[in-house]
Formats: sequence, C-alpha cells, structure tokens
Amino acid sequence: MRVISGSARGLKLNAPEGLSTRPTTDRIKESLFNIISFDLYESRFLDLFSGSGGIGIEALSRGASKAVFVDHAQSSIKVISSNIEKARFADRAEILCMKADAAAAMLGRRGEVFDIIFMDPPYGKGLTDSTLYSILKAGILAPDGLIIAEQSKQEDIPEAEGLEVVRIKDYKITKMTFLKHKESSLEDF
Repeated sequence: MRVISGSARGLKLNAPEGLSTRPTTDRIKESLFNIISFDLYESRFLDLFSGSGGIGIEALSRGASKAVFVDHAQSSIKVISSNIEKARFADRAEILCMKADAAAAMLGRRGEVFDIIFMDPPYGKGLTDSTLYSILKAGILAPDGLIIAEQSKQEDIPEAEGLEVVRIKDYKITKMTFLKHKESSLEDF
C-alpha cells in the first residue's frame, strides 16, 4: 500500500495487522482520486473508518488543506498516526479515536464542515445508512460537498433523506457510491 500521487508520492504506508481492516486497493484509490481530482485542492476532507489512513493521506498528498481521520480501533489509530508522521502531514491532520457517529456529532458541535467525506465502513454491518444519517444530522457536509461510500457490491445503495446518488463506480467486489445534497449542482457528475 502506497501513496499514489502528489507530494508524498511513492511513500509506503503501514496497515493495521490482522483481518479487521480492508485497505482500499491502489487501483480503486487511483480511480477514486481521478474522479474527485477537481474538487480536492484546498478541500477539507473527512476520512471515516480510516483503517490505515491511506485515503486521507492521499487526499493531503494531492492538495487537501486538512484531513480528519476517524477510527474507533486503537490499533488503527497508532498506524494512522505513524503514517501521517512518515508523510509529514501532522500540521494538516487530526485523528479522532471514536466511532463514526460520535465523531460526526462532535465535529458538528464544533461547527466543522467538509467538502469531501469518504467512508469505508466494514462490509455487511449496516453502518453505511446510519453513518449517512449521522453526517446529515450533524450538518458537517458542505452545501456543495460530496460523500463517497465504499461498499460491497452486495450492499444496497444508501438512501438518506436530503441526499441523492450522483454516481456509482463498480469494481470486482466493491462499489463507490457518490452522494450530494439534493439541491447541489450535478454538472460535475
């Protein structure tokens, strides 16, 4: 697992040991960042269910102004912290050791909003819908912001009041679902 492009290009990242995380493959990561490349520069990026932090670190490497990493597993938090230090992004990164819904609520209370929210919850646990609800309830998605949900191909496309699916990108066993506020412009997708 490595950083594909940007200021930290080629940096090898560590992953938490064991089977509790499922890092996004380089192929899927490259495809994702090609899709969002025009929205990334100077964006505020939220990486939920961060695992190794690879997605948020890639966003910082490609020009995001800030990334917040959220994971509830202490082993993941240690790896994320180490990877951020290796990439030299500590000044633009924040790490939260908590569940995604609690993090969304806390970030909302702080008045934080994000241009891009990436979420990669464990497959088959029903966390996509509840996490989308938490994001909306907390009000942390910018008006023209984008949510990207990585899911198993077998999982239903998430439906959340106030959001609409603007794109779905299928891979072998994974799909990326892109969502925006219903009143947002869809011309980029």
